[in-house]
Amino acid sequence: MTRWTAQTRQNYVSVTPYNYTDTSIHGFQGTHQPAIWMGESGPAIVSTGAGKVRPVFEDRGMSFSHANEISTASYYSVIMDAIEGGKIIAEQSATSRVGHLRFTFKDTQAPYVLLEATRAFVVGSDDPTNLTYPHGSISIDPARHEITGRNPERQDFIIGPSHAPSFAGYFCARFDVPFASFGTAQNGSIAENATAGEGALLSGFARFAEGTRVVNVRVGVSFISVEQARKNLDTEIPDGTALEETARKTRAEWAEKSDRVDVQGGSEEENVIFYTAVFHTLQYPYEQSEDGKYYSGYDDTVHEGVSYTGYSIWDTFRAEWAWQILLAPERIPGMVQSMLQDYREGGWLPMWKNIVETNIMVGTHADSLIAEAVVKGIRDFDLQTAWEAVLKDATVPPENDWNTSYFDREQHVGYEVRAGLSSVYATHGWVASDIHSEAASRTLDYAYDDYAASALAAAVSEEEWATKLRERAFAAPFSIFNNETGFMEARNASGAWAGQGAGWTEGDMWAYTFDVVHDVPELIKRRGGNASFVAFLDEHFDGGHNDHTNEPSHHIPYYYSLAGAATKSQERIREIAKVNYNTSTNGLSGYACPSYALRPSLLTERAIMQNEDCGQMSAWYIFSALGFYPVDPVSAEYVIGTPFFDKVTVHLPGAEHPLVISSRGAPKKPYIKSVSVNGRMLASPVLKHEDIASGGLVVFEMSDKPQAWSSSTLVKDDARYEHVEL
Repeated sequence: MTRWTAQTRQNYVSVTPYNYTDTSIHGFQGTHQPAIWMGESGPAIVSTGAGKVRPVFEDRGMSFSHANEISTASYYSVIMDAIEGGKIIAEQSATSRVGHLRFTFKDTQAPYVLLEATRAFVVGSDDPTNLTYPHGSISIDPARHEITGRNPERQDFIIGPSHAPSFAGYFCARFDVPFASFGTAQNGSIAENATAGEGALLSGFARFAEGTRVVNVRVGVSFISVEQARKNLDTEIPDGTALEETARKTRAEWAEKSDRVDVQGGSEEENVIFYTAVFHTLQYPYEQSEDGKYYSGYDDTVHEGVSYTGYSIWDTFRAEWAWQILLAPERIPGMVQSMLQDYREGGWLPMWKNIVETNIMVGTHADSLIAEAVVKGIRDFDLQTAWEAVLKDATVPPENDWNTSYFDREQHVGYEVRAGLSSVYATHGWVASDIHSEAASRTLDYAYDDYAASALAAAVSEEEWATKLRERAFAAPFSIFNNETGFMEARNASGAWAGQGAGWTEGDMWAYTFDVVHDVPELIKRRGGNASFVAFLDEHFDGGHNDHTNEPSHHIPYYYSLAGAATKSQERIREIAKVNYNTSTNGLSGYACPSYALRPSLLTERAIMQNEDCGQMSAWYIFSALGFYPVDPVSAEYVIGTPFFDKVTVHLPGAEHPLVISSRGAPKKPYIKSVSVNGRMLASPVLKHEDIASGGLVVFEMSDKPQAWSSSTLVKDDARYEHVEL
């Protein structure tokens, strides 16, 4: 639910709490900011110091060195230079809803800890001087050694159709040392001995007796109430629990997940990249429920049930969801049911839920998540409600569909869902660029969502709808294919082309011309057949058009395999992995983002990255390292690429046998000579989910030279293949 991080900056949309380039720490933040381009919600912020109490962010920063930082998935520590002399050692661990911090004071005087209830925050991201001042509350109970508070900060309040009027983050901080004195601070002014306060720029603090060397504080958080935050604290880290015990418990929980995958071979760096990726892919969506209840901002009510938030679905429907289905299937029913609760309470499935819907990105890709789960055999949720919700996405346009652009972060609009559904998509097959923003991308995304909806319709025996939606899914993409140029291009309502630069979402005509993952054969045909299509792919890569920092390009290297040029897939995939993933502080490529560390668990220094997109960047690496990728996730098929390791064993939950992927020599041999699945040789580069879902054996025969396997388009004319006996 909450990730605890050292705070080096005031975070807002486009800025995260921790930046590796900074040299001072201003506090420790229980953050609910799921991605750099999303806003914070109800954070709990703990600051420490010695001497004068410093409630103002700019005044309380203490210098530190990365040489004195330790960060793992379960424990973080740092040595800071106290402002008035001496050192303060901060250590922290966490469970889902409780942060556990320990401060050790060396050669300091008058140690204190401060809890910040409210602060000013930046509205949007364009103007850092455009601030708003939420009003919260603070309460100090010296007898219980507690400071509690309410923080209504929700930075994304200016976007999306749901206002979550009663939303707040609540906290209950309990100390193991009596208070020598205490008070509140507001707008920088100290009120000694005050036990409560309300308003903006509000904090509460406790001082400890001279000579106090160690202070432990556990901070329970909640989206329901202070009482629930206190209950979460007592449940997850009860009194008497040592920090080491909390860290040990969190480490064991993460080890249980990472131990589901055993990698053999490869370099130390490649192993670090892989296991860090596993860690990243299990971060989101995150738990919004607590003690069997959750606050819903859609109807401003507390409900019974399991709930999740942080659904970056435009990113994660591509591969992360498929990985979670494989590695953590026990979580999938609750995640789907959470989306269905959002539908019941708010009227629609989520697109980008950050506490409530934000209207960020395009497409209704929850349709894909639900359909993929169903076709892969996960149905432990309300299937009829799922169909009802997905059908609504496919058939009901948003309000004022002909008059609202729904440009990125447009304010004062309703649910975006499939903007443009009624303004010519439903009748002609494309979204009109002169009416709606990002129209070409919307057209292609809606087509895939129709395809997903058709698969779900078939699963619930709605055959008529399955046929209708499937027909639209296969027709719509090519309504914007310009036969004259060979590229996808946006069209206006009249049918006129809108221009090659118009209508794209975080991509361009190069990336999106390849965005027909459910009908690759037709795309190849439109581009002149296999040989011509392979040449087009070469032009795409060699011309520098492939942008792995953003998701629309992620599946493209696998297209070579589907066009009879598997060896080129193998070469491109290895190249992308080498260029975009490493163990440096900027070791994960991402879209224009500074470095960032998050936890409920705590990222290793090596894993601090640019932009993870809630796990999708790492999911690409994991699947690619295994040797296959879900190009079309709803199909329940994977396209073969090139494995990175000698052997990977995945202990699939509930399966009788592990999934063993054997590819001897793969770290130095990128090419595939043959592939067998459970003893059956694969003639084509497609692996079915049913072949691996219950465990099994996939054997890759690797080579250091290009091979003929699935490369018939290349073998005829490429001299590199002369050594291969066909």
